Amino acid sequence: MLLKNRLFTPGPTPLLPAAQNAMAAFTAHHRTADFKALYTRVLADMKDFIGTANDVLVVASSGTGVMEGSISNLTSPGDKVLVLTAGKFGERWRDLAKAYGCNVDLVEKPYGETFSLDEVRSKLTPETRAVYVQSTESSTGVRHDVQGIAKLVRGNGGDTLLIVDAITGLGTTHFDVDGWGIDVIIGGSQKALMIPPGLAYCAISERAWKRMETTKNPRYYFDFRKERKAAAKGESAFTPATSLFAALGAALDFIRQMGNGDLASGRKALVDNAELAAEMTRAGVKALGLKLFAASPGAALTAVTSPSGLDSGKIVKEFRESFSAVVANGQGDMKGKLFRIAHIGYYDFLDTVGILAALEHVLAAVTDKTVEYGVAVRAAQQAFARSRSGELAEMAGAKS
Repeated sequence: MLLKNRLFTPGPTPLLPAAQNAMAAFTAHHRTADFKALYTRVLADMKDFIGTANDVLVVASSGTGVMEGSISNLTSPGDKVLVLTAGKFGERWRDLAKAYGCNVDLVEKPYGETFSLDEVRSKLTPETRAVYVQSTESSTGVRHDVQGIAKLVRGNGGDTLLIVDAITGLGTTHFDVDGWGIDVIIGGSQKALMIPPGLAYCAISERAWKRMETTKNPRYYFDFRKERKAAAKGESAFTPATSLFAALGAALDFIRQMGNGDLASGRKALVDNAELAAEMTRAGVKALGLKLFAASPGAALTAVTSPSGLDSGKIVKEFRESFSAVVANGQGDMKGKLFRIAHIGYYDFLDTVGILAALEHVLAAVTDKTVEYGVAVRAAQQAFARSRSGELAEMAGAKS
């Protein structure tokens, strides 16, 4: 049988064909009028994609680069910061803050869980300079309550900033960035924007810009003030990834088309698509008798606990060898204990049904249990039909 390579990982994700074409065709120098026009348009569109009136920066790096910049620009050695961690990427916030000499306080939960607002409240003090958290912990599939955390931070009584790693959250979660009071929200190109790795972006509040004028940690490439000053002139502070900007422009145009010409509506449609794919996948997984790993699952990916006694690496390997499909193993302490199927970005109904059909065959190959073929697909179809019925009823109500 012919095998097509397919990514079902939470980053990199499948590439948008229009973005690939734009990237391959783009040759403009980064200090020309053509690139300036593209750069300016993309930065403006990124505000609509994120859903903010705050200034947006896009830099050539992985998402971790902007995570680091959110430490170095907003803290000084000895500052008290609160890190909320329940997985591999929460641990990254912890390690970055320690690397820059911060006094790190933790709310720490086991992989697969999330923290209660009472736990966060108990750790917040007026001396807390910043709170760092993921919106979606992509090592576990857990979605954290960013809105609730933001409310606590705004009511803290100090000048505490809230920094959110939404690298897998943007495009899979509905945010009110400005309304909730998120001071920095971070994304990456290889996720919901459907282009290759290499660009990281963030929206930054005026409160955070003001903080940068007094902080003492060293910064150079990731000096956000330098990038903001250059962006005001339609330029980047350093050599940009020009072809990736062309791809980003095409991706934003595609999302705008999803919203019938409105980028904010397209953003909503992209999130709703991820939510539906996740709902279908969770229904299929449970129909097969498997357990979801995340206590509060998000729409970026579905983390599935491996059957008892089975290393999840065998499931990952069987997907690759039999179907050329790449799903993700667990990370950190969870390697070998779970596998992850992504829904972020360029996935549709047929991708979702197809990966569940493949999962049925994978389980039959690597376990001794009898698999009823079609049971996962049927459950996913039913979830899709329920959603479709709801949409049609909504449309009928709007017309009447």
